[in-house]
Amino acid sequence: METHIYSSLQLPRSIVAIGAFDGVHRGHQTVIRQAVQRGRKLKLPSVVFTFDPPPRVFFQGARMLTTVDEKLAKIAKLGAKHTVVHRFDEVYASRSAYEFIDCLAKLNPAEIMVGGDFRFGKDRLGDVSLLEKYFKVSVTKPVCCSQGSVISSSRIRQLISEGEIHHSNALLGWPAGK
Repeated sequence: METHIYSSLQLPRSIVAIGAFDGVHRGHQTVIRQAVQRGRKLKLPSVVFTFDPPPRVFFQGARMLTTVDEKLAKIAKLGAKHTVVHRFDEVYASRSAYEFIDCLAKLNPAEIMVGGDFRFGKDRLGDVSLLEKYFKVSVTKPVCCSQGSVISSSRIRQLISEGEIHHSNALLGWPAGK
């Protein structure tokens, strides 16, 4: 996997999975695997587009579930050809939704994979319907745990804060220490 940290990447065509991917939990793994599989089928490179730190950590001071190095190692195991990591800071957070779309256009996505709650741009004004005006977008359905609840980084953070390490690890979907 080629990693592009705080730098841009330009490709003639690609399949792109976008998200904070903090923890690279079972829901994130589904989004990334779909991009990797679609890329293999279409013989296009798969790209994971993510951020450091995750926006929720930047804006709300949330506990970060994985360092950027841990995140990259987990993404590599899922088979992505490239990972683009953008620094999420005051400057990046002030970018408009259209500036984000311009950035994505450099990857020439044949298709973009996101979760249904994906938002982007200053004040989270960009959403899936705006993205669909410029690119083919596939929205991954939420992944639920055995109890039927949606798996999310926020839920995993809550479980960790409550001392429910075994349950949080089950939602992450990685063997302990991996």
